[in-house]
Amino acid sequence: MAARRSWIPFAIVAVIAIAGVMLVGDIRKVVDRVADFQWWAFAATVGLALANYAIRFFRWQYYLRHQGVRVPVTSSALVFGAGLSLSITPGKLGELVKSYLLHEMHGVPIEQTAPIVVAERVTDLIALLCVGIIGVAIYGVATTLVISASVVMAVGLLLLAWPKPTLWLIDLATRPAFLARFRDSLKRMYIGLAALCRPKPLLVATALATPAWLCECAGFALIINAFPHPPISMGLAAVIYAGTTIAGALSFLPGGLGVTEAGMTYLLVQGTAQLDSETALAATLLTRLATLWFAVLLGIAMLTATRRRIKRLSRQTKESAPIVAPS
Repeated sequence: MAARRSWIPFAIVAVIAIAGVMLVGDIRKVVDRVADFQWWAFAATVGLALANYAIRFFRWQYYLRHQGVRVPVTSSALVFGAGLSLSITPGKLGELVKSYLLHEMHGVPIEQTAPIVVAERVTDLIALLCVGIIGVAIYGVATTLVISASVVMAVGLLLLAWPKPTLWLIDLATRPAFLARFRDSLKRMYIGLAALCRPKPLLVATALATPAWLCECAGFALIINAFPHPPISMGLAAVIYAGTTIAGALSFLPGGLGVTEAGMTYLLVQGTAQLDSETALAATLLTRLATLWFAVLLGIAMLTATRRRIKRLSRQTKESAPIVAPS
């Protein structure tokens, strides 16, 4: 029951966000636009979202090997998929559940894998920024957003590469007595994250993340162009998708709800694409359904399977434990 109740705030935020975005257009006209939509594009976008997850799974495997973690591929895939169930948490930090699940399933120390989850978010943002920077150079869309995000990422990478001020900040943040017990764990996590953000692993992980996110950019373009209007280019769709996804991530709202939807709709209407507001809104909502909400539903199914596997492994461990005769 507690797990179910934890979703209530996110559901409320989702409803409010969608209702707010819908204010930009007549709901009946939005429904009319969806009636003219070519649904094969939605199916293709779901397939491209799956390709995104598959490529990011290879990155997850790379990070596990880098950290010296050896677990069965089946367990690793279930845990990675289960993390998608918490894609809607602020900054996707709920995906730290992957570290807990690996610990429960195979006894892997949480501090060994928690930096991986943060490193995933770092390389996701870098990959999206690369797409955004190219798009800004070509189309001049979302320039302020991309520049601001680039500055934030540059500061973050500087702190990762320069441990002295970062360790000082951790000491400062954990000075209150009730936070002091987290100081050593945070420092160990920082050291692990800094190791994952050295040039080689950073480049390898970003090289995997970039095509992964381009898959979802392509899906966004397919959905937009599946409506009856003059087509827009893949490049323009990519920069809009990348820029608004970055904005949602940096807003630290659950799943970027409201920020991403509003940004997509606004740029499709006011930007180079110049769609009417109802078509833009319909395209935005279908895209989020095929990417964010599909990921959450898939993650819930994988989380259920992971919990069953943990129970089965725990039962097998107990059954195989030697029976000690009383002396």
